[in-house]
Amino acid sequence: MLNRTRLAARFTGLLLLSQVLVVRAALPDFTPLVERASPAVVNISARQAVTSRAGRVPMPELEGLPPFFREFFERSIPQNPGQPDRGRQREAQSLGSGFIISSDGYVLTNNHVVADATEIMVRMTDRRELQAKVVGADPRADIALLKVEGQDLPAVTLGKSSELKAGEWVLAIGSPFGFDRSVTAGVVSATGRSLSAESYVPFIQTDVAINPGNSGGPLFNLAGEVVGINSQIFTRSGGFMGLSFAIPIDVALDVADQLRTEGKVSRGWLGVAIQEVNRELAESFGLERPAGALVAQVLENGPAAKGGVRVGDVILSVNGQPISMAADLPHQIGALRPGKLARLEVVREGSRTTLEVAVGTLPEQGQELASAAEPEMEIDQGSKRLGVRVNELTPEQKQEWDLQSGVVISEIINGPAAMIGLRPGDIITHLNNHAINSVRTFTQVAEELPKHRSVSMRVLRQGRASFITFKLTD
Repeated sequence: MLNRTRLAARFTGLLLLSQVLVVRAALPDFTPLVERASPAVVNISARQAVTSRAGRVPMPELEGLPPFFREFFERSIPQNPGQPDRGRQREAQSLGSGFIISSDGYVLTNNHVVADATEIMVRMTDRRELQAKVVGADPRADIALLKVEGQDLPAVTLGKSSELKAGEWVLAIGSPFGFDRSVTAGVVSATGRSLSAESYVPFIQTDVAINPGNSGGPLFNLAGEVVGINSQIFTRSGGFMGLSFAIPIDVALDVADQLRTEGKVSRGWLGVAIQEVNRELAESFGLERPAGALVAQVLENGPAAKGGVRVGDVILSVNGQPISMAADLPHQIGALRPGKLARLEVVREGSRTTLEVAVGTLPEQGQELASAAEPEMEIDQGSKRLGVRVNELTPEQKQEWDLQSGVVISEIINGPAAMIGLRPGDIITHLNNHAINSVRTFTQVAEELPKHRSVSMRVLRQGRASFITFKLTD
């Protein structure tokens, strides 16, 4: 009986050992990759002149610490009640990562690592320190191209981020919290991820441990090719939470090439403001399912307006590439060179049509969006069905918001208008896919609204337009 027990225990142990060996055999060995690629990964130290927060005492003795620890200690210092309530100029140091893309000394990193720097030092794995200059930077993509003097420098092998798939192994090398040449690995969680509706970067999402200091460092595939630049993390604590984002290397190299040859980056632009299509909006616009980008505003005399795009159009594809989410549109259009034609498949009033738009040049940041354009004076009327009273737009209101038509809400009585959050001062330009050019038109369309079906309304509030939906029960 004892022998049987021993044999069973040995068999169980061998079985567990074989399972461990199988698992270990299935996991990749990153050692050759790290040995081959790490010499081209650099630590970047940037000095900036900053203004201390009012009442805080700068501590020069902390300057050698990584930014995360330095900021922690400075926040812990009590305010000096005798110090004047004004900022003080001091020199700060930020640490990040980067990588050499050519043997003659071009280096890629994040723009936020070197922004406003007065001095940039690049430290290599052999402890050489080289002074770098900024060739160019693109804040929209968070890319900076640096140049150091040198020949036959170690350079990374560049891959194609367009070939990445969710589930692939990837590896990051960088300097989290100032710890040089730290290696972390994980898998691609998703590709083409948008972090905002106005983002021009289709981020690679991974679960690789990325922390402050990893910014600007390379993301490698198993072939040892750079497929991304580690850029952002999603965190509630300031540390790693399994959500990290990298800029695709295809995007970064296009930006770097433009910075090197032209000194700036040009992106395609339509001149529209868009919003997501939810289930109610999809029903209102006659779509089988939520998809595409709903055009909420069209810039007068902009590329989209010249190409025939209208408010209320739902853009489903660009040059045959589907637009599943609204945030896909900036990626697709931004990747086109100004002057190129974009074939837009749109749904308009329930029917599909194709438009050709000559893409314009994306303006400076903060000037991308503008009010819409669309045509008089009547008496104050209202719609009992909607619970709202409206007036014609005054010439001053039309001029202020760059409008040709619409009605302004003067009073919320009750009913649907109150329930969907309308306010006095809101401007209604479209109702149930009809352009509203007068109080009379608004009243007529409101009286003919269908029951028990999603109805869309385009509302302009403080210059920002959006579509909202509601249902009438009587």
